[in-house]
Amino acid sequence: MSKYCHDLCVSTIDRLSSKHVLLKLTQDTPLPKMLPGQFVEVRVDNSPHTFLRRPISVNYVDKRKNEMWLLVAAVGAGTKEMLKLRVGDNLNCLFPLGNSFTTADKLHGRKVLLVGGGVGVAPLLFQGQTLLESGNQPYFLLGARSASDLLELDLFKEMGPVYVTTEDFSAGEKGYVTDHTILQNEHFDFIQTCGPKPMMQSVARYARERKIECEASLENLMACGLGACLCCVEKTVEGNLCVCTDGPVFNIKKLLW
Repeated sequence: MSKYCHDLCVSTIDRLSSKHVLLKLTQDTPLPKMLPGQFVEVRVDNSPHTFLRRPISVNYVDKRKNEMWLLVAAVGAGTKEMLKLRVGDNLNCLFPLGNSFTTADKLHGRKVLLVGGGVGVAPLLFQGQTLLESGNQPYFLLGARSASDLLELDLFKEMGPVYVTTEDFSAGEKGYVTDHTILQNEHFDFIQTCGPKPMMQSVARYARERKIECEASLENLMACGLGACLCCVEKTVEGNLCVCTDGPVFNIKKLLW
């Protein structure tokens, strides 16, 4: 798949919380094809402490409006600077990068559960939409520390059943995603997950125990996005692989978890 380096215009900014913002980006020409699970390397301007691009998952692609959505969490100098963007500003993006989740056409007729934690829910919105468009009903299991940390919940609910856990019991069931009773009461044929590594490892254990196919989108530090810097190397059954080029999505059978 071809890669592009474009200045995209910020068309809309939705502030979801004090530390989360949804950026909607567009350009005059049609955006290139993108797949759920792929990511963007964003150049952060006007930040003296940010020398490398920042990897951000593609949250959604609105073909009708020719918009790409990026869900940004302010966790460091680079992403905090991105929260200062205004409508009309340009954001230089290298995209689309990496591989994707198993595509919707290959999951037809299978009961798919999408499991996300924190800002890791971002690529699951795009994947849920592609499943829905292909005639597959997606199911979502989303976890967060508190109700205020649950992101884009209304959008997920528009696509399918949503199950929630929070650590402080402020919404849904108390605990982690793997504590939710839906995992005991329902059978799923395929699981796709993204979020904090400990969460994904727990989801992977659950999937292995029940012999369910499972994919995880890793969030290793990806400084270049092109496999040159080797910052994101992950040990796998096939040896050391770059998450930015061989992933970020891996079948858990490849991972040494």
